[in-house]
Amino acid sequence: MSDLLERLRTRGWRVTAQRRVVAEVLDGDHVHLTADEVHARAVLRLPEISRATVYNTLGELVALGEVVEVSTDGRAKRYDPNAHRPHQHLVCSGCGIIRDVHPAGDALAGLTGLPADERFGFTVDEVRIVYRGLCPSCR
Repeated sequence: MSDLLERLRTRGWRVTAQRRVVAEVLDGDHVHLTADEVHARAVLRLPEISRATVYNTLGELVALGEVVEVSTDGRAKRYDPNAHRPHQHLVCSGCGIIRDVHPAGDALAGLTGLPADERFGFTVDEVRIVYRGLCPSCR
């Protein structure tokens, strides 16, 4: 059983055939699929699954905090099931592939060190850093 599916069952999420397929498609490391890619893979497993069901299920997973929406470079939103382990993203400037990375140190600590006049009264509780470069295939 997938890690995502197990987390959802633990939370009491009603697992229908359609929801199961979406969760299984999203399972794995470095998964950052668009909704259309999730639908295309889900159809291979469950041909009758609709695009609307996939979109609705992704919306529920995001609302539950089990999947994170990732948007880079104005491209389509991607869905990342790695919602419970802090990480950043490494994005290829050529093909757009995204990898989860876990930099040494605390990225949040660097930004909470902002001078008071640069915080504008904010309390920083989240930082999103995107590393960019070319993957081996695009070099």
